[in-house]
Parts: sequence; structure tokens; C-alpha cells
Amino acid sequence: MTNEEKLELLEEVMEMDPGTLKPEMALENLEEWNSIAVISFIAMVDDEFDKVIKSAVIKEQKTVADLMALMEEE
Repeated sequence: MTNEEKLELLEEVMEMDPGTLKPEMALENLEEWNSIAVISFIAMVDDEFDKVIKSAVIKEQKTVADLMALMEEE
């Protein structure tokens, strides 16, 4: 999966317009990154990548790029 595709998935999770997110953006500065988005991210990663990510791991992530790294296929 390309980085562009990962960004598109994250934009869907956060209900953002396409092309809005950039890897270097800090999650704490994104109004759309809230508890609902976290739950949606967990579900999306499970569906798309067959991975289970705990919310504690997600809370440690600081940037959009950090989330993209969690989406890596193994």
C-alpha cells in the first residue's frame, strides 16, 4: 500500500477532505483526531491489515507518519 493510500484511509477515518493530511502533521493539533477517530482507526487497521493495535499504542503516536507506520503490512 502506498503512502498516498494510507493517507486516504486516515482521512476517511477522521472524516477529512481528501488531500488534507500530511505525514508531518502532529496528531495533537488535529481537531478530527478524537476518541471516535481512534476507535475507527483500530477497526480500519483490523479490517485492512488484519492487525490488532491496542489503544495504548495509538496514544503513544505523535504524528500522522507514526500512524502510517502502524499500518505497515507484515
